[in-house]
Amino acid sequence: MYFASDNAGPAHPKVLQALVDANTDYTQSYGADPIMDEVRDMVRDMFEAPDAAVYLVATGTAANSILLATLANPWDTIFCSPMAHIHEDECNAPEFYSGAKLTLVPAEDAKMTPETLRASMLAEESRGVHGPQRGPVSITQVTEKGTVHSLDEIRALTEIAHSFGSKVHLDGARFCNALVSLDCTAAEMTWKAGVDAVSFGGTKNGLMGVECCVIFDPKLAWEFELRRKRGGHLFSKHRYMSAQMKAYLTGDLWREMATSANTATAQLAEGLRAHNRAELLYPVDANMIFCRLPRRDHQRLLAAGAVYYTWDGDPETGDPDEMLTARFVTDWSMTSDKIDQFLQILRS
Repeated sequence: MYFASDNAGPAHPKVLQALVDANTDYTQSYGADPIMDEVRDMVRDMFEAPDAAVYLVATGTAANSILLATLANPWDTIFCSPMAHIHEDECNAPEFYSGAKLTLVPAEDAKMTPETLRASMLAEESRGVHGPQRGPVSITQVTEKGTVHSLDEIRALTEIAHSFGSKVHLDGARFCNALVSLDCTAAEMTWKAGVDAVSFGGTKNGLMGVECCVIFDPKLAWEFELRRKRGGHLFSKHRYMSAQMKAYLTGDLWREMATSANTATAQLAEGLRAHNRAELLYPVDANMIFCRLPRRDHQRLLAAGAVYYTWDGDPETGDPDEMLTARFVTDWSMTSDKIDQFLQILRS
């Protein structure tokens, strides 16, 4: 009963087999391998973007930071929500790679609104040479609270950004979970909605460790390549990243895994809603739940071997009726039986 993070789940067997298959003979290095040629075409087909620049890196931090550095100048500010992954979980890497700063835009359910984004962007470039200039807007999809921006919400934010001449980056660490949730295409959730560059995540959705950077303006490709190399994220034995991404895209394995994860979370959310002591804090749109439970429930679940994060107190010590917040995340490998086991412990 492991709900701490989809990062903790196993890689899919098809991904591991793809690594074995790639581990033969000699091939070109640094992304010149023939598997990467296939991946590039597959990603372009998936995003309906035949001219897109497509690159692989090993971590989400690298994907977000190098893309934002490509879109931003050192004297810019990057607009994001206070709950954005680039603010909460990147150890200032976007600032390190870009030289820019972050401006936190007030959010609802971890999502910026057009009104708050417009107000925040209007407040910048008001001090001439003495203040930061308007840089890109970064949207986290799925958000760090488990919510998903609708296509209309993305379009509204990109329209504001573009009206100020700013680019838009989509942090898609859980990109596929959002696609399944919205039942839309990759193109509809990105460039057709006004997104200029996207971190197309794979690690949280069953890959061993690879993220795809997609840039819809090919004029930015060379700068990204230079920044990736300078930042130490151009892998020599690149074929092992290429192999993972090819397996991910073959036969829509990405969709199969994201659907499995989202379905598991929906089952868990239904069971939590039926528990009269549980309080769900945000809409459950993809594969993540934030829920408040009494300490006594946490104690029983943890004693039975459930693994998840608690966010606002020690579950072991204190008033047994005090409500503590927990985060539950499911990955592609979570089974219905495990969720039933967890809910049975909660009901007991």
